[in-house]
Amino acid sequence: MLKQNLVTEMAGKVSEVLAASPARDMEKNLKAALSAWLAKLDLVSREEFDVQSEVLARTREQLRDLEARLARLEGDGPA
Repeated sequence: MLKQNLVTEMAGKVSEVLAASPARDMEKNLKAALSAWLAKLDLVSREEFDVQSEVLARTREQLRDLEARLARLEGDGPA
């Protein structure tokens, strides 16, 4: 039991030391810098990309339909 308490206490102390260490500040600063850099890249989310892909697929389908209809109206294509 004493051994388990000692391990728990030591783990708590290590966590406290790491939380107050410069490594934690460096991690926060690095994350902030990386976020700022990525914001400048004009990236889109995966969800937005998927939505735009669907819109493009529908637009291509409509274009094919309109081209076929135009060809029929002009008498160049199948009836």
